[in-house]
Amino acid sequence: MGLLTIGAFARAARLTPKALRLYDELGLLPPAAVHAESGYRLYDPTQLDRARLIARLRRIGMPLTEIRDVCDLDGGAAAEAVTAYWQQVTADTATRARLAALLVQDLSGRGTMSDPTPTIVVRSAAGCDPGAVRDSNEDAAYAGDRLLAVADGMRGPGGAAASVAAIDALKPLELTDAPAADLLTMLARAVADAHRVVRGAGTGDHQPVTTLTALLRHGSRLALVHVGDTRAYLLRGGALFRLTQDHTWVQTQVDQGRLDPHRAATHPRRALLVRALGGGHDVEADLALRTALPGDRYLLCSDGLHAVVDQAALHAALEGTDPPERTVRQLIALAHAHGAPDNVACVVADIVAT
Repeated sequence: MGLLTIGAFARAARLTPKALRLYDELGLLPPAAVHAESGYRLYDPTQLDRARLIARLRRIGMPLTEIRDVCDLDGGAAAEAVTAYWQQVTADTATRARLAALLVQDLSGRGTMSDPTPTIVVRSAAGCDPGAVRDSNEDAAYAGDRLLAVADGMRGPGGAAASVAAIDALKPLELTDAPAADLLTMLARAVADAHRVVRGAGTGDHQPVTTLTALLRHGSRLALVHVGDTRAYLLRGGALFRLTQDHTWVQTQVDQGRLDPHRAATHPRRALLVRALGGGHDVEADLALRTALPGDRYLLCSDGLHAVVDQAALHAALEGTDPPERTVRQLIALAHAHGAPDNVACVVADIVAT
């Protein structure tokens, strides 16, 4: 049997020509030949087994980077790799199920936007440390009665001022007495103002930028705003949940199935931001409204912490009985134990029933 055109091969493999072109670009399934005059891709029928395996692995959601590895294994090793992948998917799904249950709890029963008389108080602490390598500190952290915030300015001129300006733009919101339903709108406006301030501070070819992750409280309602790769975590019922998604180039590649999540943490472009205050004409912030429950513990931190201390170690530190001040010091010490190559900023806040 001769070579097949891309259309005929796609039909035989139950793939689309678009998918085959993508697999060619990634080196996952290059054609057997390319017509010299037309440029058409031509495939050998012996490639059908590999194409069908790729299709089956894609249907279970495996990222393309992992599929490349599986396709190069023999049958037994490939089966073990698929088993390990599915075990990870199962664990991730269980975590998402717990997050969904939290969301349902927030939206139902308790979920009118009006907020009754507060029955909680927040005990919190913030800490910043330049780390073991950097000679300057561009991170900023703040822990007030109603506002918790962490920002990470880009290294270089203006980075420190940018992170401070981002948090300063939110501080007036602590003094307002607006209802919980207005928290997200207020935060969105404050972030837009902060973006303009940071953007206006640029000089010449240098434009400072900063990330920002913050929680604004009204009674038992918490409004979350997030831009960049600073993070927010929630410890509830013994489980640690990550509440934010990094706005980085690496994360977009993971989301598109082009990069293995396990390789993202060590990727050389892991710190490249796709969203930040001060970058571009406008900024898009992630916004969410949550209900705080007694016993909750929140962590906000810069990548100087979460990039070097894994989630299991964060979980262990947060699960301890130390008050926020000691926990902040412990987290910074953990970053130093892992080399502290970047500035470290974190906020720990406990939700306590009055």
